[in-house]
Amino acid sequence: MDRRRMTAIGVVVAAVTAATAITLPSFAGDSPAPADGPTAAAAPVTPEVVDALRRDLGLTREQAVRRLDRERWAAGVVTRLRADLGAAYGGSWLGADGSTLNVAVADRAGAERVRAAGAVPTLVSRGVAQLDRLKSTLDRSGPAAPDAVSGWYVDVATNSVVVLAQPGREAAGWRFVDRSGVPRQAVRVDAGVEAPRLLFDVRGGDAYLNGTGRCSVGFSVVGGFVTAGHCGRPGDRTQGANQVAQGVFRASSFPGDDWAFVQVNSDWTPQPVVHDFNGGVVPVTGSREAPVGASICRSGSTTGARCGVIQAKNTTVNYPEGTVTGLTRTDVCAEPGDSGGSWISGNQAQGVTSGGSGDCRTGGLTFFQPVNEILAANGLTLVTAGTVAQQPARRGVLGRFFS
Repeated sequence: MDRRRMTAIGVVVAAVTAATAITLPSFAGDSPAPADGPTAAAAPVTPEVVDALRRDLGLTREQAVRRLDRERWAAGVVTRLRADLGAAYGGSWLGADGSTLNVAVADRAGAERVRAAGAVPTLVSRGVAQLDRLKSTLDRSGPAAPDAVSGWYVDVATNSVVVLAQPGREAAGWRFVDRSGVPRQAVRVDAGVEAPRLLFDVRGGDAYLNGTGRCSVGFSVVGGFVTAGHCGRPGDRTQGANQVAQGVFRASSFPGDDWAFVQVNSDWTPQPVVHDFNGGVVPVTGSREAPVGASICRSGSTTGARCGVIQAKNTTVNYPEGTVTGLTRTDVCAEPGDSGGSWISGNQAQGVTSGGSGDCRTGGLTFFQPVNEILAANGLTLVTAGTVAQQPARRGVLGRFFS
């Protein structure tokens, strides 16, 4: 979406305790409702959305449904007013309780149209298109913004562009505004402790990098994730597939076993899911061990999701790099880069990929390290739904690492 259009098409809710705004969706063609009530025929409401509003906004179910209906009506009204008012349209926002729709307008004639639509007009000196142009000017100066400035946005409620600066560093914010050429009278510099950063999810099956090598995430645990031991040694640092710093190997065992624990930094959030490589994820609800003969699926960053059956447990494998005991044998294929990836039966975590033979073109077999042994050995807690230097891979006679 064109970022310059985001302000012009949004209806925002003024939060009770913060100055931030939430953009609501637009629904064209809705009939306006009386100013003091919702639409007569409310659209179906998703129960999960109602529950989330009850939890996070402290509403009753009835209040949540009424608010959603009112917001739906407001979005339709704004769609029409934006077209009717043209350049005089100055933006829209809902009051803190979600019931009053306010519309900024840059001429008095437009104010009557706002009232006729059931909204409350506010006369302003700038249309939202002008505010967006001013913000775009700041955007072009963005690469030169000082560290003291964490961002800027259009605030339709005050008819200004707000620049956010660290407390005590407001002067740096004004210098940034002056260098950009935006007139001061259109800007407000606010102090705030915001320090935005990118956030990333840890998901089973996703790739991570350790030096020049690539392995796969096994399962999210509190503080990080588990993976194969031959993928790294304690102290080795990892990056996500996006090459953003991710974490550090805190524990690793190989040979003998083949497991490791990577502790992630605050930019990464362990999630209770496994990537299915088909546009979705599979939730992880526990780690109940499946029996021999049970179906099982593996997720890895090279070959995606592959399935088969468990053939044997407590298997010993003599890799060229050393012997590993206690592995589970399967008829599922895997390839280099899949090492450490998730094994799941239904929604139950089973283990992390160790190695095997063959490939996914001609078929093969693969071994995994049981996850419950990894958790027990390291005192780790699996993250479940509802809770919230790479060693070289050498081919062996029996098998090889898939890293």
